[in-house]
Amino acid sequence: MDMVLAFFTFAFALWLGLYLIQRDPHKRRLRYSGFGLIAYALALAADSLSPYAGDPSLAASLAQVNRALIFLPAVFWTAAAFSLTDEPPSFRHFDLVVGTLAVVLFIMGLAGDTAYTIADILATILLLAALVKAWRFARQLQFRRRVGILITAALFFSLTMGLIILYLDWLPRDLLLFTLGFDLPFLGFAIAALDAFDEGEALLPDALRSLVISAFAALLFGGLIALGIALNGATTFPLAALLFGITAAAILLQVYGATLQAVADRLALRRQPGMVQARAELRAAADALPRLNPSLDLLNLNEDEFARLTRRAISHMSDLPRLAASPLTQLPIIEARLKARGVQANTLERAAELKSLLTECILRLKPEGVVLAKGDFGTTGEWRHYNALYFPYVVGLRPYSQNHHADDLSETERMALAWFRAEVPERTLHNWQNAAAKLIAQQLMEVSYA
Repeated sequence: MDMVLAFFTFAFALWLGLYLIQRDPHKRRLRYSGFGLIAYALALAADSLSPYAGDPSLAASLAQVNRALIFLPAVFWTAAAFSLTDEPPSFRHFDLVVGTLAVVLFIMGLAGDTAYTIADILATILLLAALVKAWRFARQLQFRRRVGILITAALFFSLTMGLIILYLDWLPRDLLLFTLGFDLPFLGFAIAALDAFDEGEALLPDALRSLVISAFAALLFGGLIALGIALNGATTFPLAALLFGITAAAILLQVYGATLQAVADRLALRRQPGMVQARAELRAAADALPRLNPSLDLLNLNEDEFARLTRRAISHMSDLPRLAASPLTQLPIIEARLKARGVQANTLERAAELKSLLTECILRLKPEGVVLAKGDFGTTGEWRHYNALYFPYVVGLRPYSQNHHADDLSETERMALAWFRAEVPERTLHNWQNAAAKLIAQQLMEVSYA
């Protein structure tokens, strides 16, 4: 592949992969889509650097790394396909299985022909499983346009990946590798658009802002290396490797600029925690604004759509910057409550007021007239909706996390944590939370229409 074309394809794939992960690292579908793009970008870099390696053994090693890395997009796309819904995976160690499978296929790709053939077969099976899962998911959805885009992207990606990993000589490998540079971002954007629709957020303003800043940084720093290559009169391996490395570093610094600024603040301003907090809030407000969807008419949404957005907002209650991007912050009741308190309706104040309103709605789910000797906690059916939202989202319990300990919890919270772990399967809790979110949505619609 031409060096210039490979460079721009590498930079775009790397940016999109990092952007998808940064957009919401807690969501598997975004995280694994991002990992797949990053793996492709690294494979493309290895393929592009191989012709400039003066040492034949180095060139062979880079070609081998390229062959091994190209399996990873298939693994990560399969993981993303099985994570398209927010339901808990059927087995708890999902991430561990995906990571192990990626490492195994990578090692097999580096091994001899026999292991490589087995890796081909495994990767093909994964692609077929991903297509079946994506198709089943698409049949359950109602927004046909986005479903069509997702399935089309999945088909093109799977076809190109199949031709590459099976090493069929129908088309040149360089052409297939370049074609994958279109298919994989197409698939990544399709999943990002699906996620943005699910959250009620805007995608393009935020993505374009990130792309423009990253492109400027990549061209600024990468351009200096390109100038060195032009002055040198020839492309050498060290300069080519430096070009890809500097470009990757520039994109990484821009995509994760806010995170790096937060780390720098904590180090440089550790004796001024108030200033650190204030700067963090300002960055959060600035990052949330491009994600707000001004075209969404909240008061004319049907009940299912409103309940879905309410469920998303509840899941972000512990993360004020993420909650700030929720379209529910634009509800008239939020502005009315802030006005009644004499508070200016800025982004973070809206998010804080939405959190307060959601907390009040959750507290109303608590059964009335129930007095228990062991405190405000019960395990009967009338308590399930309150328990499902209050303890995970208001208190902050993480029942199924191995790292969540009960050392700093009250007696009631310890009992609730033990009850969740012993009596409530993760999928059951998920179903209770969805049902409870519909009740919260009804409350919000009642006060909004009042």
